[in-house]
Amino acid sequence: MTLALESAFVETHVKELYCFLLARLPLSKGNYEQKFKLVRMANWHCSFLILMSVYFICTTSLSTVDEDSCYSFAGGSVYPAEGPKGDHTLQTTKAVISKPAPHFEGTAVVNKEIVKLSLSQYSGKYVVLLFYPLDFTFVCPTEIIAFSDRIQEFRDINTEVIACSVDSHFTHLAWINTPRKEGGLGNVKIPLLSDLTHRISKDYGVYLEDLGHTLRGLFIIDQRGVLRQITMNDLPVGRSVDETIRLVQAFQYTDTHGEVCPAGWKPGADTIVPNPKEKTKYFEKNN
Repeated sequence: MTLALESAFVETHVKELYCFLLARLPLSKGNYEQKFKLVRMANWHCSFLILMSVYFICTTSLSTVDEDSCYSFAGGSVYPAEGPKGDHTLQTTKAVISKPAPHFEGTAVVNKEIVKLSLSQYSGKYVVLLFYPLDFTFVCPTEIIAFSDRIQEFRDINTEVIACSVDSHFTHLAWINTPRKEGGLGNVKIPLLSDLTHRISKDYGVYLEDLGHTLRGLFIIDQRGVLRQITMNDLPVGRSVDETIRLVQAFQYTDTHGEVCPAGWKPGADTIVPNPKEKTKYFEKNN
């Protein structure tokens, strides 16, 4: 309805303007051609202005829908017309695959104690750095508990797990002291690192400037401090412990043996010699 009214309004006023110009020309044979040109110009002018009106109305409507109807919940759910607005503005990352991982240090809660923690403390070990949005939310406790409950499997392969959010260490401690049946963490076995200044989150490129918290970023750092793997989940979906362990095992295998791991590789499965001739042994056996 609005589009039709706008088009009619434009067409009427343009034609009135050209009718006025036509009326000003005296009726003579020499003016017929000029009047014909004015009529043709009026039609083209109407068409152009109507198209511009359509474009303006459509773009305005779409931008209104985007701004007013799409919102994000910090805890991981996305609903229309609820929660704070967000457009996922990310910072430029310093975290680059196959390069040294950005150094971090800060205050963490470990075994219910508040301690200083830094990446350099883990030299000689693999580290899984797990960013999550906020304490006391929804998906986040399921992830942290899942990684914590299986920490021994990581330690068996010389790997430690660190969880990090923009909450304070006091909030971390309160969350740990909250029973799991009430959405708390209970006896968690992995460090919860505080990034209250957002520096670590920005260095790793997971900080959402407009929302004030992070995406679900997961970073695998090897024993030399080199970043080997990055995954980034949007807020509603948690991460897999099984896949994280598989990736660590695969990188460790390639470090030791120099062979490469095919899709879905697990310990004991065939690997590939990265050589044009030797690779055929794998493909002949598995195809």
